[in-house]
Amino acid sequence: MDAQKYLQRIKVSADRNLDLEYLTKLQRGHMLNIPFENLDVTRKIPIRLDTDLFSEKILERSRGGFCYELNGLFQLLLSELGFQSHLISCTVKKPDGWVREDSHAAILVYLHQLPYLVDVGFGDSVRQPLPLTGEERTDVSGTYRIKSTAGEKFDLQRLADGKWKILYRFSDKPVQLGDFHDACLFNQTSPESHFTNGDLATIATKDGRITLSGLTVTKSEESRKNKFELTEEEKGEFLLGQFRIKL
Repeated sequence: MDAQKYLQRIKVSADRNLDLEYLTKLQRGHMLNIPFENLDVTRKIPIRLDTDLFSEKILERSRGGFCYELNGLFQLLLSELGFQSHLISCTVKKPDGWVREDSHAAILVYLHQLPYLVDVGFGDSVRQPLPLTGEERTDVSGTYRIKSTAGEKFDLQRLADGKWKILYRFSDKPVQLGDFHDACLFNQTSPESHFTNGDLATIATKDGRITLSGLTVTKSEESRKNKFELTEEEKGEFLLGQFRIKL
């Protein structure tokens, strides 16, 4: 992987200070410049857990990806820059239960031995590293914290309407990219997977987020949301103009 090309893609300069400030710049830069998208999944283009393929797709073809691709490649970048980091497995919470266990990939980064959750592959979520200490952090996307649970697990939570909502549960134990083989296959082939039910592309903006779901566009800016519909022809133009994606 070409680390310099990666930094150019996310518009962040190289820095020798491997501190929280620089890690935050890297995470935000990634989320503002590389979309979360499932367009290969819905077109039945197989996604293999190979960082060389991720690099070619994201850096050479200016595409995005879903969690295995985005966090898999970002964790490699962090390691090459000198950060102590590893992948972790997470179980996403739905309103009516949980999705497939350990099917989401995220990252833990250690700064002065203190672990921080970093996730650039979960769509509309926290844009800064979160310590596993329960401290609250707020950015344009909301207010978040991590709470420890029984069984040496942790919950990523977001404050919504005065209540803390679990987004996903995770272990701090290191895993390898290959450990997600079955989950990756499930998420790109199963009718029960959220990613097989229609096109999705979403990217953070300075003040909100732009999301394309099917033919519906949602543009959020602070507390305001604007929705409109596209035609199939307009959809291709929108993907190119807003996400720099040419299918």
